Amino acid sequence: MKIQRILIGLLIILNVTFLIMCSSENTSEEAQSTDVQSFLDDYTNESLKLIIVAGEAAWKLNTEIYKDDTTNAYAATMAEEAYAAYTGSEENINIARKYLEDKESLTDLQIKQLEVILYAAANNPATIPDVVSARIKAETQQTEDLYGFTFMLNGDTITTNEIDKILREEKDLDVRLEAWEASKEVGVGLKPGLENLRDLRNETVQALGYDDYFAYQVSDYGMTTDEMLALTDQLIEEVWPLYRELHTYARYELAEMYGVDEVPDMLPAHWLPNRWGQDWASMVEVEGLNLDSIIGTKSKEWIVEQGERFYVSLGFPELPEVFWQNSSLYPLPENAGYSKNNHASAWHMDYKQDVRSLMSIEPDPSWYETSHHELGHIYYYLTYANEDVPILLRGGANRGFHEAFGSMMGLAAMQKPFLAELGLLPENAETDDLQILLKEALNYIILIPWGAGVMTDFEHELYSNNLPVDQFNAKWWEIKKNRMGIVPPTERGEEFCDAASKTHINNDPAQYYDYAISYILLFQFHDHIAKNILKQDPHATNYYGSKEVGDFLRDVMYPGASIDWREMMELHLGEGISAKPMLEYFEPLLDHLKEVNKGRKYTL
Repeated sequence: MKIQRILIGLLIILNVTFLIMCSSENTSEEAQSTDVQSFLDDYTNESLKLIIVAGEAAWKLNTEIYKDDTTNAYAATMAEEAYAAYTGSEENINIARKYLEDKESLTDLQIKQLEVILYAAANNPATIPDVVSARIKAETQQTEDLYGFTFMLNGDTITTNEIDKILREEKDLDVRLEAWEASKEVGVGLKPGLENLRDLRNETVQALGYDDYFAYQVSDYGMTTDEMLALTDQLIEEVWPLYRELHTYARYELAEMYGVDEVPDMLPAHWLPNRWGQDWASMVEVEGLNLDSIIGTKSKEWIVEQGERFYVSLGFPELPEVFWQNSSLYPLPENAGYSKNNHASAWHMDYKQDVRSLMSIEPDPSWYETSHHELGHIYYYLTYANEDVPILLRGGANRGFHEAFGSMMGLAAMQKPFLAELGLLPENAETDDLQILLKEALNYIILIPWGAGVMTDFEHELYSNNLPVDQFNAKWWEIKKNRMGIVPPTERGEEFCDAASKTHINNDPAQYYDYAISYILLFQFHDHIAKNILKQDPHATNYYGSKEVGDFLRDVMYPGASIDWREMMELHLGEGISAKPMLEYFEPLLDHLKEVNKGRKYTL
């Protein structure tokens, strides 16, 4: 009995000790979590103030570019440096690292936010303030040089919209060559700035342990450089049989269009209907689907207003008034006295309701589709700006998700049943469905070797392999030939920098694979919506007015970056990233092109 009483006593003491230890441990964990949350709240509030100021300065820099006036550039630089100084401060880096040493005491959302803080810090580390400051100044200057450039053709100024129109419509190869060469002149002056930016961007992120700027951007996907390159190679390999058919088809069809007897083995760049060869869709006119003549009768305002009506029909809210007040949606008047960024974009100014878009809308099918795309970004912003998603996690599940939803809505808005719903096509319009598929493939399939190949390979060479400046142009054209079978129309020496004529190379660097990934995701989500929600053929859907489609999209958009993108795909699609739905979509076209190309010479 005595031994039993002693044992019982010991057990009581042990239990009490255990409870005290657990209580102490829990208290410690709760204190840690509370401290972390206080830090996250303070960081969010302070960084958001700086983000808003920097965003407004960047907006002005992109929408009001005055020749030889550095006022906007100076303001943008100062605002960006203030943001950089805070987000890259040693104190914030050290605190975030310290808290992440004890992840067990943190919530998943806290861990994700701390990782976002360190990711942002790597772009602005206070340990090398002079380098960060120099990079910011260089980026601001490059933006001004890029968008302040005056394009000239035969001694007259010409807009990029006008250059694009020539490349879409002109049959005279001499005129096309002049327009194409004019579009590349901007790269000449940007080359020294690109070399400088490469060095500064690499040095900036290397201070926090990244190998180079390319590796830094890739890490946002939770992937290494090798893993990303393996994925992009895989995507190109999967679409290559169809791309090879499209390349062969284009060589022969364009040679006939331009009256050239000997079909070239590689596509001369100025033959293609796009400055960079990334979209060939305007090669094909689908009989019965002449949207130019219909949309061309609409106003510029109708284009974006119709885009809003589409999203509202799905159950999304009307765009906030601030969107209409602050966006820059249309081309500047000729007497404006300043220029603006000519690349369409969507902006989330305060990570809440202040959303706006920068476009130069004209009433044509291209801007009709682009407007739907940009509003896809806007509604994604508005959807994840909710009380359940911390401000630091208000972003896409990955960067490709943002582009995927925008592009998917652009695709949906161009399908026949959708167009008929709007009265843009007769309900019984007879069209050649294979030609529609061909036109779509000349957009979506062409983008894969362009985005996952040319752009990704060049920027990997630029940042990871420190490509020498005297090889920029040679490497660019070597990659374009290998990845797409496209060659320059004339000798392009190192006095040129044709890669730098592409906006993203300068101001949205080392992440163009986003677009290729987004197109793969686009077809995965579109396939799911068509088959499982609308019960329609993916080639002929009508999203318009479907609240069920809207509910599905909101469910995917709502968490923002608070859930891992791979988990999101498994949750909503039941699979990881896959090109299978895209290949199934274009399978009838592959069979058709094999017949069309019989007897023709394949050169890829």
